[in-house]
Amino acid sequence: MTTMTQEQAVPAARRIHLARQTLVFALLLALFAVAFTVSLCVGRFSVPAGRALELLWQAISDPSRELAGIDERIVILVRAPRVVLAALAGAGLAISGAGLQGVFRNPLVSPDILGISQGAAFGGALAIMLGIWGFPLIAMVFLCGMAAVILVGLLSRINGRSETVTVILSGLVISSMFAAVVSLLQFIADPNTSLPAIVYWLMGSFATATWERTLVAAPGLILGSCFLWMLRFRLNILSLEEAEARSLGANTTRERWLVFCLIAVIVGSQVAVSGIIGWIGIVIPHAARLLVGHDHRALLPAAAVLGAGFMVCIDTLARTATAAEIPLGVITALVGAPIFAALLRHHYRERKGS
Repeated sequence: MTTMTQEQAVPAARRIHLARQTLVFALLLALFAVAFTVSLCVGRFSVPAGRALELLWQAISDPSRELAGIDERIVILVRAPRVVLAALAGAGLAISGAGLQGVFRNPLVSPDILGISQGAAFGGALAIMLGIWGFPLIAMVFLCGMAAVILVGLLSRINGRSETVTVILSGLVISSMFAAVVSLLQFIADPNTSLPAIVYWLMGSFATATWERTLVAAPGLILGSCFLWMLRFRLNILSLEEAEARSLGANTTRERWLVFCLIAVIVGSQVAVSGIIGWIGIVIPHAARLLVGHDHRALLPAAAVLGAGFMVCIDTLARTATAAEIPLGVITALVGAPIFAALLRHHYRERKGS
């Protein structure tokens, strides 16, 4: 009887691990494809799945083709941009959360910790109060989100360096400051006109999604996510202890801020077109970590696919559950909080068992 040596066991375990990851990615992609197709089909006007996919393929293969039937207009002009925007936003928020949790070595960190969302919320609320809509509103939201990151950077920089703790505390300060200003804007807003618009926008929605808005947000969401994925090896190093990361040659301050800037671009692009959507950036990375482990080479793409599918499902539920559309922030909180609690209990039991 032959026994496996240690040298043989390591490659065998690695092959099993890779096979498991491949299976997980195949399942995640299949579930995303199902969620994408169902979201195109359901609504007040139902469209069969085969017909919806046929219309989508015709629009992709012949973009100049004129839209004729009502089902074609609904699928191509109303639902398709909304589903694509939801998928991009969900993927961006999830990959941002995974990156930040790695950098801070803290599973409770989300993109909100840098004050980006609250800064962008201030820009949106101010624009609505001033009667600014459309692309100027989007630009104002994006610029205020970036301004929040710059303020965090300036506040956390002490003696030429930014430590992790000072970044977190500075983020909380800037976030609280912008939250207070947003509350002040709500207090003085006209209760009959601008206040309902501000409140609804702050709760998040893809109701105004069009191909034009999707094309505005897509570059920031896609490029930011791709550049973050290109830093996957550096994220593995940054997730180590500070001294260990420096011993491996990493300029932790510079690389950490590069990650922060990419996340600011992603979150700013998302908030600009769909308002604030919480919980995705903290729940999805936990779920992805359970499926593929802590290695950012697998964690980032798994979080992106899972976040895209989850956001598409949430948006479909928001517009089909009741006659009036439910704000996304309400559903993500109702769904995300129990899932997060279950994941934390699972994580705690694993640590106690190890």
